[in-house]
Amino acid sequence: MILYPAVDILGGKAVRLSQGRFDHQTVYDSDPLHAAQTWVDGGARALHVVDLDGARSGAPANLDHVRRICAAVSVPVQLGGGIRTIGAVDEALGAGVERVILGTAALTDVDFLDEVVAAHGARMLVSVDTRAGLVSTAGWTETTQMPAAAVIERLQARGVRRFVYSSIERDGMLAGPDLAEIGRIAQVVRGSFIYSGGISSVQDLRELGALRQVNLAGVIVGSALYERRFTVADGRAALPA
Repeated sequence: MILYPAVDILGGKAVRLSQGRFDHQTVYDSDPLHAAQTWVDGGARALHVVDLDGARSGAPANLDHVRRICAAVSVPVQLGGGIRTIGAVDEALGAGVERVILGTAALTDVDFLDEVVAAHGARMLVSVDTRAGLVSTAGWTETTQMPAAAVIERLQARGVRRFVYSSIERDGMLAGPDLAEIGRIAQVVRGSFIYSGGISSVQDLRELGALRQVNLAGVIVGSALYERRFTVADGRAALPA
């Protein structure tokens, strides 16, 4: 299971949001590249980068920072936030990212989703972001009436095999993951998924590993690392190899 330190970019800085709310942000580093290098120097084997400006506006806004990060680090980078056209996918891959993460457009534009699956299926994930089990879209500002499990099933029917599953109400709150929810999602996903939301301690990571879900491929950690609750090395040691 891979630990993915988060580098969320808003206004040119590395920040964390609480519960996906743009009016509840904490700036942790004035330079996203510095944050990324800190995690890699600490032993990270991959990075999870989110263009928050892009997620809110609907189009990538921080590709210059993404290019800097990809050029400077030697680990794979996955990028999400505002990637809603095939042109945006190509730009992100051209910036050096290993994988792109689709969100809103994967749920609302079937033709776009099919095009990305056909062209870049091995280099894409779809982020399923939820509040109380219902999927949120448009940079987490709108909650639909679509249950997460049904959305995952629909996406899998169109060829999606990798997911990021996020619990927005836990994101940035350092309150721990919902292990029962993760277990339920693991029963639905036929490929693999990465979990995000609420990780606060190495014990949380041990409990994720203890679920023994073979399709749980990784976990995204943000605030707990920035708040120095544990190090990247500690986190990696707590997860199954």
